[in-house]
Amino acid sequence: MAADNRRGLGRGLSALLDEAGAAAVEGTEVAGGWRETPIELIRRNPEQPRRDFAEADIEQLADSIRERGVLQPILVRPAPGMPGEYQIVAGERRWRAAQRAGLRHMPVVVRELDDLAAFEIAIIENVQRADLNPIEEALGYKTLIERFGRTQEAVAQTVGKSRSHVANALRLLALPESMQADLRSGRLSAGHARALAGAPDAAALAGLVIDKGLSVREAEALARRAHGREAEPAARKSRGGGKDADTRALEEDLSEALGLDVEVADLGGAGEVRIRYANLEQLDDVCRRLTRS
Repeated sequence: MAADNRRGLGRGLSALLDEAGAAAVEGTEVAGGWRETPIELIRRNPEQPRRDFAEADIEQLADSIRERGVLQPILVRPAPGMPGEYQIVAGERRWRAAQRAGLRHMPVVVRELDDLAAFEIAIIENVQRADLNPIEEALGYKTLIERFGRTQEAVAQTVGKSRSHVANALRLLALPESMQADLRSGRLSAGHARALAGAPDAAALAGLVIDKGLSVREAEALARRAHGREAEPAARKSRGGGKDADTRALEEDLSEALGLDVEVADLGGAGEVRIRYANLEQLDDVCRRLTRS
């Protein structure tokens, strides 16, 4: 894959679709380089990082498609080993809903992409739209590292996150299977899971957190009690620079939500929040998240 295309990945799916429209594969095209393709010639990517699709969301989108059609094309590539057919790179949810709505054709943009580029784009789309649950996101990062030889730093740059965000996501894969299932279903948040990681019988503690609806802070206290430590370790206090547990927990929550390092400086109820970004792509992603309606 060309270097300029690799750098373009971090700019998001909209930029990719604009570029793809200009270089779409020749065929029956409509405005903007899109083309209408028979839906039976479109195949899902078996390595799509998103595995869980809520039935209610698919049905709601299908109702919208019945009324207004598909408003944005999906991104596809020629299907490997299947001449004349296409594999979805980004947009499987729309494809599923279009089938539910009974469409015979779908608007697509076709790009020639290798396996790595296709997988990176799929990860970017889902991460930017917050479509992946924490385990799906972690498995996507793991695939980029183990199959494609990417480093954690390279993965972070690709998806517009901090390296610590990627590292924290990967740690979730070491949790017990029951906790991973709770993360997939949304019963447990990534913040709760990190608070309980490493605690004795973490899965049982997770069940208690879910049953009682405990906050992340309360989950941290529960984990400390399980370790036999009622008070916070002195070493952790020193690392926190004198900040109290609530402030540090708030920093972790904001860092998880934005995927970047966040520092909260509180001085008696007033202060400032600092968000560190490494490049303009990360800044753009923060702006998009903060202004999302």
